[in-house]
Amino acid sequence: MDQKVKQPNIFKRAFAKRGMGQVITVFFGLIVLCLVFNIVNPNFLGERNIPNLFRQFAPFLIVGIGQSFVLITGNIDLSIGSVLGMSCMTSATLMCNGWHPLAACLLTMAICVLTGFINGTLVAGCKLPPFIATLGTMQVARGIAQMVNNNMNTNSIGEFAGAFRDFFYYGRFLWFYNTFWIAVVVWIIFNFILSQTRTGRHLYAIGSNIDAAKLSGVSVYWTTTKAYLVSAACAGLVGLIQCATTGTGTMDAGLSYEMYAVAASVIGGVSTLGGQGILLGTVVGAGVWSVLSNGLQFAGVAVGPRNVIIGVIVVLSVLVDVVARSGRFSRKPKA
Repeated sequence: MDQKVKQPNIFKRAFAKRGMGQVITVFFGLIVLCLVFNIVNPNFLGERNIPNLFRQFAPFLIVGIGQSFVLITGNIDLSIGSVLGMSCMTSATLMCNGWHPLAACLLTMAICVLTGFINGTLVAGCKLPPFIATLGTMQVARGIAQMVNNNMNTNSIGEFAGAFRDFFYYGRFLWFYNTFWIAVVVWIIFNFILSQTRTGRHLYAIGSNIDAAKLSGVSVYWTTTKAYLVSAACAGLVGLIQCATTGTGTMDAGLSYEMYAVAASVIGGVSTLGGQGILLGTVVGAGVWSVLSNGLQFAGVAVGPRNVIIGVIVVLSVLVDVVARSGRFSRKPKA
């Protein structure tokens, strides 16, 4: 008589999933951060700040999703911040010149996606190091952001774009701002792609072992390009959010967002060495990033020390990942 195999409990099954252990660990760290900042300033978890905290969290999550796709392939995208700025300036300039907001958004997103295609072609097609390729497109995108309005910030996009600003910034649904719900929808779509489709499996395969992926019939060029398309689209979307937030196009929009994207990814367990990480971790990583930014501000910490603290956390997160992947501290000494 066959004996029934005892199924592991829900906690063991959760930890068995790829990268889930670090996600849960970082999540508990996020809870501790929230409690600490609330002790320092009880208004941190107040009714007025929580919706703003989630609205601040949304752009970090969206750019983190894009960077996560690229990092999982073993590459990196340094052009995210400049593509974001290009999106903000292009959409604002078009609306200031009488374009309907919908048409302006569609053209802007098309330009951003084209930038992602160029990144993928340079990295996977021309075999350029991703650092060099995306550093170049970073400069090009920033230059376009400066040129579209003759090296000047735009005027206000005006009342004509009121619906645009309401959708991307001011509007609310079920207590939370629309920006948060946009991020939720983006996460659901790309989490499904990454976890449930052949494209997602190919992304992990390239990041784990590119030679083995080629032998298995994976198109390295198209799969890598898809990752960069996702990254550019996410950056473009956050550029539209930035435009709606300020009501103008600013040439310096998106500065340092490439670091924000990397931080949201690696803090949540996406490996900079490729082949590892889940988008649930990006959610937690973006949460840690936004809580730190908002909480340090509530605690009265000046901008300089805030940047130092957050920068150190990013470096330590990457260092832990490198050490864990290399197994440097787990090797047994020679007899």
